[in-house]
Amino acid sequence: METAQAFFSRRKEAHAGWRRHLHQRPEVAFQEHDTAEFLAQHLHDMGLKVDTGIAGTGIVATLEGNAPGAVVGLRADMDALPIREESALPYRSGRDGVSHACGHDGHMTMLLAAAEYLSGARDFPGTVRFIFQPAEEAEGGGRRMVEEGLFERWPVDAVFGLHNWPGLPLGTFAARPGPVMAAMDLFTITIEARGVHAALPHLGTDAIVAAGALVSSMQSIVSRTVSALQPAVVSLTQIHGGNSLNALPGEVVLQGTVRALSDDTRAMVQHRLHRIADGISVAHDVKISLAFEPRYPVTVNAVDPAARATEVAASIWGDKKVLRDYEPSMASEDFAFMLNAKAGCYAWIGNGNDTPLHNPSFDFNDELLPLGALYWVTLARSWSQTGTGRSGA
Repeated sequence: METAQAFFSRRKEAHAGWRRHLHQRPEVAFQEHDTAEFLAQHLHDMGLKVDTGIAGTGIVATLEGNAPGAVVGLRADMDALPIREESALPYRSGRDGVSHACGHDGHMTMLLAAAEYLSGARDFPGTVRFIFQPAEEAEGGGRRMVEEGLFERWPVDAVFGLHNWPGLPLGTFAARPGPVMAAMDLFTITIEARGVHAALPHLGTDAIVAAGALVSSMQSIVSRTVSALQPAVVSLTQIHGGNSLNALPGEVVLQGTVRALSDDTRAMVQHRLHRIADGISVAHDVKISLAFEPRYPVTVNAVDPAARATEVAASIWGDKKVLRDYEPSMASEDFAFMLNAKAGCYAWIGNGNDTPLHNPSFDFNDELLPLGALYWVTLARSWSQTGTGRSGA
């Protein structure tokens, strides 16, 4: 039987072709219809049992091994971003204003390539479920899959995710137990005032001045309320108010995001936002309402699956290419919903480039395809043989 490494080397150009096909046809959250059709057809052709329509466009493909054993879930995200691609690549996005600027085209291809090899080998006990998830980018496709019975309809002992990561050398692997990516909450603050002629401010109230006071006061939340040992970010991202040069507006709206690595910190930040808004409201004689919208939970890796992931990576590339102690990211990831429902591990793999994720010129490094696919195959074989009973936190 051809080794996985030799197979992925031989099939490298074909897999790059898959990736570039997907790159040219990006689709945003819950609109991944062409993407799902492409994936489902290939998975059918490989002989897997393919279930579609989960969370709209999601897919679960099941591959049975040669004997009973453990069941492992491997997940890749499907959606693109509403970002216009800035490149002259021959396979650049063919859809204006949409691009795979986070590398999900590569994630899908690595998992599809692993399915191709394992479907031909079938030299493992147990079952592998290939999970293709829609709408990762701030729309909660992972939550919808879980709510629609992902792990009840397609049970697994553990679930694993993998994301390409800029700034890490090509093939460097990072996984650790505990929090690895932050929770994401969104907030909207609406300030209502008595609009008035700009030359007569004493006859009304000033929503813009109140907004300025809010902006300043909010900077103290992380620096003076949250422990220095508990990471948190409070970022204002939008301020909208006024459309006249000679009138004070009757309304100003501020929006932003909160990131934290613990639920206690999230609750503390929300409480402080409310207290600050109440105080500014009284001080400036305006009405302030705060809408706080929890989006993604903290991404938390379980102990045993994280250990298994790093053991597998070290067996492939050696200990020097595996990071087990690194700083979590304050970005967020909706694979967290799957990890809340089922123990597992979310890992990063270096793409060898410095172009940041979500940049208009980002392009997945095809040199990573055989590396990620090899990790998936090795992990599936490892878990299928000894996974049962090691999926706890």
